[in-house]
Amino acid sequence: MESYSHLPQLSNGQLDLSKVQDAQLMKTKPNRGKGYTAGNSCITEVVIDNKPTKPLLDPGAFCSCVGKSFLKTCVPNFEDQLLPIDGIKFNSASNPMKALGIFETNVIFPHINGNLRITVEFVVMENCSSTHFILGNDYLIMYGIDLHNNKDRYFTIGDNKRQKFAFLPFKRQITVNKVSPVNLELEKFKSEQLNEAEISLHLTDKQENELSSLLYDHRGAFATDKEPLGAIIGHEVDIILNIERPYPPLLRRPAYPASPKSREALEIHIKELLDLGVIRKVGHNEEVEITTPVIVAWHNGKSRMVGDFRALNTYTVPDRYPIPKIQIALTQISQAVYITTMDALKGFHQNVVTPRARKYLRIIVHCGVYEYFRMPFAIKNAPSHFQRMMNEILPEEISKGWLTIYIDDIIVCSKTWEEHIYRLSRALTKIQSVNMKISLKKFHFGFKELKELGHAVSGLSLGIDKNKVSAVLPKPMPQNKKEIQSFLGFSGYYRQHIKDSASIARPLYELCDKDTVFEMTVETVKACESLRESLTTASLSLMPDFKLPIKLYIDASGDGLGAVLHQVQIIHDKPVEGPICFISRQIKPTEARYGDSQMECLCLVWALQKLNYFLEGCVFEVITDCTAVKSF
Repeated sequence: MESYSHLPQLSNGQLDLSKVQDAQLMKTKPNRGKGYTAGNSCITEVVIDNKPTKPLLDPGAFCSCVGKSFLKTCVPNFEDQLLPIDGIKFNSASNPMKALGIFETNVIFPHINGNLRITVEFVVMENCSSTHFILGNDYLIMYGIDLHNNKDRYFTIGDNKRQKFAFLPFKRQITVNKVSPVNLELEKFKSEQLNEAEISLHLTDKQENELSSLLYDHRGAFATDKEPLGAIIGHEVDIILNIERPYPPLLRRPAYPASPKSREALEIHIKELLDLGVIRKVGHNEEVEITTPVIVAWHNGKSRMVGDFRALNTYTVPDRYPIPKIQIALTQISQAVYITTMDALKGFHQNVVTPRARKYLRIIVHCGVYEYFRMPFAIKNAPSHFQRMMNEILPEEISKGWLTIYIDDIIVCSKTWEEHIYRLSRALTKIQSVNMKISLKKFHFGFKELKELGHAVSGLSLGIDKNKVSAVLPKPMPQNKKEIQSFLGFSGYYRQHIKDSASIARPLYELCDKDTVFEMTVETVKACESLRESLTTASLSLMPDFKLPIKLYIDASGDGLGAVLHQVQIIHDKPVEGPICFISRQIKPTEARYGDSQMECLCLVWALQKLNYFLEGCVFEVITDCTAVKSF
């Protein structure tokens, strides 16, 4: 055995372990319980595809690999260079990995005594969340790359053991006199752009740094002063009319009269749109068949230019693509610990209009006729087009349930920080790939709870945004049917948070009937005040946990039908029962003749249909005080 003692050894149960001596420490040992602080990184600096990057040298990785999302940020067109891969299966420590193909590239290791180049075949993984190229055991062996962990940590390549390459420390010191260009650019990005975003105060310094680096790597997805608007690729807006030439006079309208103040505001808005490339001025010798007048809307001293596209919308073939229901969309956030929301800056203006459709989108003002290159607000199919586009850009993310989209509002949620960083990177990569620009001013990162789409949202609960309600409460009692309808529209938006909403609002709905003379009676004033009070006192609703049983309470009376979903959830280690949502409606004239048991049965059938989204595939219990229904 002594003749082989110079060779690497394994115990295999036969070595003599009676003689043991302490190994030599190469570094001062930390205090007891702090051994984990002695570690350092195996990340270095190389050049890939003519760009500096920081790969991880990982002897524990069976093969060299790279995540799809990260590779996309480094080599945008990498998919055109992918080599096929056979059906071999890959696994990480905890999850199977999906291999998309092989990305072959040169990796250059800079050195003052001469740069070294190796050629590496990285396996591109669909679900790898790492933000590094990982140089694995395969190429470490192939090129004889040895990692040395003595006092001066370094690695060598091949037989030349004197040419030493350094690792980057975990915390690289940045000084005024010695700042790398990458770090300087990152600090500039953080001070000039990222400070506009809202970042959760609950994040640790490490999480903030990871987030900052991620957003810097995807900075092309954000609007800047130099590039405030994107021009989304591959999703042009088209408009199809249901009439042929000659177009009716209703589509060729003159400019609306405007006061000097409004004229001045119009000129400012027109110049802004011209500078952004959203519109162009139509020449005097061009044929103009359709013109839409615009109005200036004023609010708190600020103006907004709005095209009156009602006539054009009347003759536009509708796009009936479904828009998600807001409360159902928000339930996707259930159980989330980290929530991030983002908003496309002037989202509709980022959609390019087809050349054929531009002639329909001409506005007329006192200073001329202008044609839209980009989708304007207030046209009939704008929301449907934008929703379809977003669903096509991020289909997998939406289907997996961790990304929610309502037109141009994007919500990313997760239970762990590692998931959140990966998902944000994936979403931003796809957004950047179509040249969409996100507003950092409307970015909210890593919150446990926030306000979105008029609601106060967290992973555990859903409530009414009190700021939205407080803007309505000071208004006087409605003075006409239009004001009543506006108030009912606002309160109806939150009806799933208000018990017996339909019964409370019944006098107000009756007042809106076209055959009813408007008169605010004691009953209608009381109904209005009750709705206002309900909006301010409504309790938080639980986010549904579809793995737990649900309780469906139903109740029917002469005033209407009502139902509420309840669930018992463990919150702060205690079982808590609370409502998920309320529904209610008035009784139809033909239903008023039903008996008590028939009415309760009607309520059950209606509730099951209305709450199908929450109940289908779940275990639930129906709770009623009607003996006849209990006997079913």
